[in-house]
Amino acid sequence: MKSFKLFLICLCFFGVKLQGQIDSLKLKITHLVGDYFGYTTYHAFNGLLFPSNSMYLVSDSGVVMFDTPWDSTQFQPLLDSIWTRHHKKVVFCIATHYHADRTAGLEFLNQKGIKTYTSYQTYRLCAIHHEKQSSFFFLNDTSFSVGQYRFNTFYPGEGHTPDNIVLWFDTEKILYGGCLIKSTENTSLGNIADANLILWPLTMKKLIKKFRCANYVIPGHFGWLHKKSLRHTLRLLKQNR
Repeated sequence: MKSFKLFLICLCFFGVKLQGQIDSLKLKITHLVGDYFGYTTYHAFNGLLFPSNSMYLVSDSGVVMFDTPWDSTQFQPLLDSIWTRHHKKVVFCIATHYHADRTAGLEFLNQKGIKTYTSYQTYRLCAIHHEKQSSFFFLNDTSFSVGQYRFNTFYPGEGHTPDNIVLWFDTEKILYGGCLIKSTENTSLGNIADANLILWPLTMKKLIKKFRCANYVIPGHFGWLHKKSLRHTLRLLKQNR
């Protein structure tokens, strides 16, 4: 009985400690270059805090988000932080695949009147897996213009998921890869429940060839200080075999 009580006390202690960590981290915004910013939010996953990277772009016509926070408690704080820092509202958002760490905030943004987009593949998979859906979808690789900026979506093939796309910002040579690309801090492929481990290496080779001039490569989780994430992901895939 004493052991059971001790277990409950420990459980409560670690739960409070974890909540305290979440409250203190919540949101981290990092300036990349020019009007481009990375942001990291944190989600409790299997008892640990897990960082999730996303991006946003500040234009004359408003702010564009690329993917959403994972944790619902961080949806509004992100919008508030963007407004406080830039005095501009978010005008639309593009999510890069159907998992919740990319799409969890889509419904929230829809309700705010912010336009949300995904590929049709992602839109369909969100419906199948009961994830939040965008208001709009595009069928093929698409160029978007907002204010003075233009950027492109690119579907390189299956990898982390069947629908994963990347975003390319040619002016500053930024490749936003989402969960298709693993940080150089990663020692494993992470969640491969929906991965195509046969095609993923081919997809990475296509990215390496197409975006060899990238100045920034932003993975879905953990650090992005090094541009070698593409080749590192390919090495992890070879090790996994």
